[in-house]
Amino acid sequence: MPPRFLTLADVMEILNISAPQAYALVRSGELPAIQIGGRLQWRVEATELEAYIQRMYAQTRARLDGDHERPADAARAEQRPESADR
Repeated sequence: MPPRFLTLADVMEILNISAPQAYALVRSGELPAIQIGGRLQWRVEATELEAYIQRMYAQTRARLDGDHERPADAARAEQRPESADR
């Protein structure tokens, strides 16, 4: 059975990011986490990490879809001034 909670070191390894990047995700609230123990060490629930990853996939898809629409939008914008001159 996989662990329910991951350390930030686990998160860093899974996402292949640095410690400052992992802390920034937690502090910004993008990646929900809890602090536990006397040293208040951060823990991320595995399901929260998976949800974060899925959100990043969705954002990437949306951004890529938006990039694909931009050339068509630009072409339409270029056509408008010509038709206005007629």
